[in-house]
Amino acid sequence: MSKYAHLISFGMRTDLPSEILRSLTRINAVYKGGLGFISKRSMSVQSRRKCNVVVIGGGAVGSSTAYWLKKRANRDLSVIVLERDPTYKEASTVLSVGGVRQQFSLPENIQMSLFGAEFIQNSTKYFGDVDLCFRPHGYLVLSSEKCAQTLQENSKLQNELGARNELLTPSQLIRKFPWLNTDDVALGCYGFENEGWFDPWALLGGFRSQAKEFGAEFLHGEVLSFDISNNSETLNSVTVKAKTNETCVVDFDICVLAGGAHSGQIARQANIGTGAGALSIPLPVEPRKRFVYVFTTQGENAPGPGTPLTIDLDGTYFRRDGMGSNFITGRSPCNEQAEPPITNLDVDHEFFETYIWPTLAKRCTAFESIKVCGSWAGYYEYNTFDENGIIGPHTYYKNLLIATGFSGHGIQQSPAVGRAISELILDGHFKSIDLSRLGFDRIASNRKMSESNIY
Repeated sequence: MSKYAHLISFGMRTDLPSEILRSLTRINAVYKGGLGFISKRSMSVQSRRKCNVVVIGGGAVGSSTAYWLKKRANRDLSVIVLERDPTYKEASTVLSVGGVRQQFSLPENIQMSLFGAEFIQNSTKYFGDVDLCFRPHGYLVLSSEKCAQTLQENSKLQNELGARNELLTPSQLIRKFPWLNTDDVALGCYGFENEGWFDPWALLGGFRSQAKEFGAEFLHGEVLSFDISNNSETLNSVTVKAKTNETCVVDFDICVLAGGAHSGQIARQANIGTGAGALSIPLPVEPRKRFVYVFTTQGENAPGPGTPLTIDLDGTYFRRDGMGSNFITGRSPCNEQAEPPITNLDVDHEFFETYIWPTLAKRCTAFESIKVCGSWAGYYEYNTFDENGIIGPHTYYKNLLIATGFSGHGIQQSPAVGRAISELILDGHFKSIDLSRLGFDRIASNRKMSESNIY
């Protein structure tokens, strides 16, 4: 049997059924005969391609997956990445504010973000001459009296796992950050190492360029449908339509669903959430629109260039933007009813006036008089079940892996997630970080993996 036998079974089964054995035979033929190597011709009408692994979604998570697969397996594995928007103008990755932090309450998220920080700070080791412009100014999370104990417990766990942060009382906060109003603040947690922000576009570009150099191919087109044999527990191929209306069928042995905000919709095209039995459980990922505002202030005692990304009691955040006097800010809506429509990426400036500016002005007197000088909106790949990533095999399709639903944390965790998916495919199990608890099966068993006091 091939050394890649676990490509289909994911290390979970030894009594492989006949259709899986046939897939393994096909994989062996690919390796021996080179059938899986993808030609460089452009997509043509009704063309057909084949590969060992198709990755749906070419954002940070999908491109990271292709990078790790090809870095490790090289020519032993053919990989095609499908991306619906070659410009990435609406991609969550490039519209992110690019934060990286370890201030979570789940060990898995802390560990993934620790590796993300190491990867981002040492990008030249992984990408060569690619600078991700990491700004190591940290995160400052503020807490009320009600949430102070949770902040303490989270900080203890984070430091036990290798993060570096410190708890600060109101008087200590004022000494370190003299611009800060602490009237309603009971405690702050300041991450002084491995936290800050970076250039998301540069990270995506690094993953894509290196994945291509290792032999991965990127095709631009939208998923139309999957070929699913009757009563089969495997997916066989995916039909893709380019913007020119050309179509292409991609045959594969393994599919990785990393479609970001559109993952739930793509899953439905494979009958996930619309079928019977195990297929009745939907992939609970949908787009949620989030606004980012750029502002400047001429007020006195404004936060300086080394100010950390600060998260207020209600989830409002702000940080410096660039080397000038600009800041960026944003927050999530306070409830489901306040969620903005997702039909476009227009920015609601009333949201800033009503929900963000009052918090900024209360926290820092220099922000009482500010001017909004720019804005944009982007989509979260929002996991409506528990707002955390879904990583691992689907419970019905034996050759489908899922990597989506990170709800705003995907960009910083993309190095670890791509590595984890490559381990499932190439090793049959998680090796670097055990992410088993974040699998799709938790949705079927209604086992939420929720964060405590985390925005």
